[in-house]
Amino acid sequence: MSATFEPRNYVGFDTITTQIETRLLKRGFQFNVMCVGHSGLGKTTLVNTLFASHLAESSGRKTIYDPIEKTPEIKITSHTLLENNVKLNLNIIDTPGFGDQVNNERCWEPLVKYIKEQHSQYLRRELTAQRERFIQDTRVHCILYFIQPNGLGLRPLDVQVLKRLTEIANVVPIIAKADSLTMEERTKFKKVLQDEFAYHQFKMFPYDDESLTEEEQQLNDDIRSLLPFAVVGSEKELTVNGETIRGRRTRWGTINIEDITQCEFVYLRDFLTRTHLHDLIETTSLVHYESYRSKQLIALKENAANGARASTVSQTNGYR
Repeated sequence: MSATFEPRNYVGFDTITTQIETRLLKRGFQFNVMCVGHSGLGKTTLVNTLFASHLAESSGRKTIYDPIEKTPEIKITSHTLLENNVKLNLNIIDTPGFGDQVNNERCWEPLVKYIKEQHSQYLRRELTAQRERFIQDTRVHCILYFIQPNGLGLRPLDVQVLKRLTEIANVVPIIAKADSLTMEERTKFKKVLQDEFAYHQFKMFPYDDESLTEEEQQLNDDIRSLLPFAVVGSEKELTVNGETIRGRRTRWGTINIEDITQCEFVYLRDFLTRTHLHDLIETTSLVHYESYRSKQLIALKENAANGARASTVSQTNGYR
């Protein structure tokens, strides 16, 4: 039985939050984002728009005459962003060549391999006799999966890839270049995709969690109702009616990417950076990495037990 007591005089242990904040600010935060999708879907532009910085150059094909990568590559660009004394060490993991082949059979394997390799590296560092005080975290915290705005639904390749990626990482689905659809088409397309996610039982981030408060659970429910986010990215600043906005000019008008009546970029940005950034990092560690870690340690234990039994049998046979 436990009880809660209020100290009669001020002790000062409530400053522990300030102490923790000071330590964390000094060390900074690590956030690793993988972008998956066909060339030409605006992956680089969207990432640069999300973090309001020119973080990466497009690694896709410039023209239809450029050669297609035979298999998806993994290209990583690292940056350190500073905002109000908060340091964010950001890794953008691009996957040029994904889905660009005529035959895309098993094109997801390099992505799955990379994600598992980062778990493996972290586990090895964790199990060393003299491990680092702060282990470098290269684990993939978030996968932005870009869906073509075809208005029809998921392609068979999308189904195969999402099935595998949602099992090992936090996946956030996105309808790329949503300005190519009318608002009515976008609404219908989103409903088709949501039905397909449910049919295939894809476990998209954010997940259900009984430890959440009612307010936090409601926020997650609201976010899940928005998935996949229909977004438009743009690094260009335009002047409209004397106001400077970020957006795109098209033949049929101007798109303000920060206007929620035109696209859902703001919802995606707030979700990734303002409400769930820490949750993405923590879930990677407590759910996906922990699952990988437990499976590996069980396998090591079983191999050790099998080796011991084999050694005993060998010794017994030697005595005969």
